[in-house]
Amino acid sequence: MTEILLKNADLILTMDDTRQEMPGADILICDGQIAEIGRGLQTQGDIHDATGCLITPGLVNTHHHLYQTLTRAVPGGQDALLFGWLQTLYPIWARFGPDEMFTSAQIGLAELALSGCSLSSDHLYLYPNGARLEDTIAAASELGMRFQPTRGAMSIGESDGGLPPDSLVEDEAAILNDMIRVVDAFHDPSEGSMCRVGLAPCSPFSVSRDLMRDAALLARDKGVMLHTHLAENDEDIAYSQAQFGCRPGQYAEDLGWTGADVWHAHCVKLDGAEIDLFSRTKTGVAHCPCSNCRLGSGIAPVRAMRDAGVKVGLGADGSASNDNGNLMLEARQAMLLQRVANGADAMSAREALEIATRGGADVLGRPDCGRLMPGKRADIAVWDMRSIESAGSWDPAALLLAGPMTVKHLFVEGRHIVRDGQIATIDLPRVIERQNALALALQA
Repeated sequence: MTEILLKNADLILTMDDTRQEMPGADILICDGQIAEIGRGLQTQGDIHDATGCLITPGLVNTHHHLYQTLTRAVPGGQDALLFGWLQTLYPIWARFGPDEMFTSAQIGLAELALSGCSLSSDHLYLYPNGARLEDTIAAASELGMRFQPTRGAMSIGESDGGLPPDSLVEDEAAILNDMIRVVDAFHDPSEGSMCRVGLAPCSPFSVSRDLMRDAALLARDKGVMLHTHLAENDEDIAYSQAQFGCRPGQYAEDLGWTGADVWHAHCVKLDGAEIDLFSRTKTGVAHCPCSNCRLGSGIAPVRAMRDAGVKVGLGADGSASNDNGNLMLEARQAMLLQRVANGADAMSAREALEIATRGGADVLGRPDCGRLMPGKRADIAVWDMRSIESAGSWDPAALLLAGPMTVKHLFVEGRHIVRDGQIATIDLPRVIERQNALALALQA
């Protein structure tokens, strides 16, 4: 039995069922789980002094394209809307292979970890030059991050009226076969799982209705979750109405893409009827505020979604459309955008942090994560409130107003992933060097 005690925290934000806030408290970790939260706890194991620190659950990232960390700030895509941005980047991504997928995933996940993120999904929908989903799974395993990769796909290329080039699309029978392969090989449905695989055809404009329907049937047969992009911007809505004769929400419902086992990325342009549909069916949403700003997509109706009871989590989205992977900044941006749209009292710092933790865990079907309670997983972020960002702050729980935006310690399943602000599990400078070499090769 391995025990770790985090002792004397100034404040613990539990995000438990009552949203309890505990000053001057300790957390006892035993074999990857939270054993006890209280004052004056004891252990024979390792003790970490949390004096001067705020403790929260590890943050949860519900939408990302980790491979895109190799294509940040690409000229030609810096000022484009979604469709033009994609058409600029597709030819570059077509030159990726297994090494690019592995290295970019390690960089992206390490960046997330430094922002306090302990659980991340990933939407990988292209597999050029022998790349496979397990390239990213291996990267997460080595780093020690809890991971929810999705086997994405594109099947309609330019010659068939789709957006991606033909070189990046796959045969639909082959896609379904590989979905079966990766679920059978890597999906672990158990509580405390470090890897759960989902199925994620890319978008309504890059796959057929048949593939969307077949993927939904397969996911239910295998007991895994479904994910895709939906209603991201005005172009997306126009495409859906022109090609399918309906709005994206109706398209999703008709094909079996609503339910507690489904979450959609973006949903910037959902209307009231679609919000009601998602609430009624318990369909989740991955809100990606920085990417939505960067691509000029708009402000998602998060206040209306939350008020209607829709499950909402945060997503960093692709590091070529953000171009950052700091989930704390994402949470702050989510809060600020709702205030811009609806007034200064539209979203508090505490609510935005709840969306970033418990909210994201609920979207991903992980009630064992995202909250600090006995019996839940020991995914814990420790924030040093003695840093310059929070100097003079009267309310450490208002973390998103004053900072810090980077974590001091991060534990995942009780394992020390970030120690004193540095990645503890991999040689990050070496990985950064490799990443920059790969980026230069792609430019050449």
